[in-house]
Amino acid sequence: MVFVTKPPTENFSYPRGSKVSKFFAGIPLIDLSKPDSKQLIVRACEEFGFFKIINHGVPMEFITRLESEAIKFFSLPLSEKEKAGQPNPLGYGNKHIGKNGDVGWVEYLLLTANTESNSQRFLSVFGQNPEEFCSALNDYISAVKKMTCEILELMAEGLKIQPRNVLSKLLMDEQSDSYFRLNHYPPCPELQDLSARNVIGFGAHTDPQIISVLRSNNTSGLQISLRDGNWIPVPPDHNSFFINVGDSLQVLTNGRFQSVRHRVLANGSKSRVSMIYFGGPPLSEKIAPLQSVMKGEEESMYKEFTWFEYKTSCYNSRLADNRLGNFERIAAS
Repeated sequence: MVFVTKPPTENFSYPRGSKVSKFFAGIPLIDLSKPDSKQLIVRACEEFGFFKIINHGVPMEFITRLESEAIKFFSLPLSEKEKAGQPNPLGYGNKHIGKNGDVGWVEYLLLTANTESNSQRFLSVFGQNPEEFCSALNDYISAVKKMTCEILELMAEGLKIQPRNVLSKLLMDEQSDSYFRLNHYPPCPELQDLSARNVIGFGAHTDPQIISVLRSNNTSGLQISLRDGNWIPVPPDHNSFFINVGDSLQVLTNGRFQSVRHRVLANGSKSRVSMIYFGGPPLSEKIAPLQSVMKGEEESMYKEFTWFEYKTSCYNSRLADNRLGNFERIAAS
């Protein structure tokens, strides 16, 4: 497995009390075109819950076109952006993240990954011509979903579980509850004062879904937490994707893979634009460890729940909460 890292050089802030590791080999880098990618994916999911992929097959044209459309949207007057609807949870949000008091230096657009459902929302924003935005969105989501399913099938192969599509079929299902988010982190004027050390773009959290696929422009800010609690800056790469293990995948593998805590720090000089595909199962899907990943007499670490139950629990919690804690068997005993 190749590791890649370089120190960030931009002006962004470390929150007070943060432990930032100076002794880290780097983010796992996986080439999807190589035959050993499935084993390396499993190792990265076990050790970090996070990895970077290259040779992913998503056309750069789709990536740059959607980023261009996202920048156009976020450049609109606030009153125009708000026509996309208040985030409940879908819609346009500004600084307020969720309904439980979390805030950050961010504006965002949260959408369903069901591309047909988004057209009506953008009629109100772009008038009678939402086609360019919707076309860019649809092309990108379709290509990233295909790539994500390939990654999940490589995971299954690496775990030696059958059938190969045991995970990817949850995203391919017509009822798949998957989401897509565009984030914009404007330069934070408070950080021009070097004494400012506590501006968060998006607070520390894990993603509740099965898998998240992130792509951003070349502005720093993203960090992941290692198992020892140290925070690691993730060097940006606008040509590649970063993969997060989500809470649901942690349960499906009975804790063998662990969802990764991550956050975004405010940047004092550059704008950051990111786009994330959140691959989720159907609302009625029961989430429990797959029997094929259990060894011998191994017992489930989690109580069985539906995706709807877990999603509802997450929406009623704060970002930093240990949201799986309520579903652990140990906690219940």
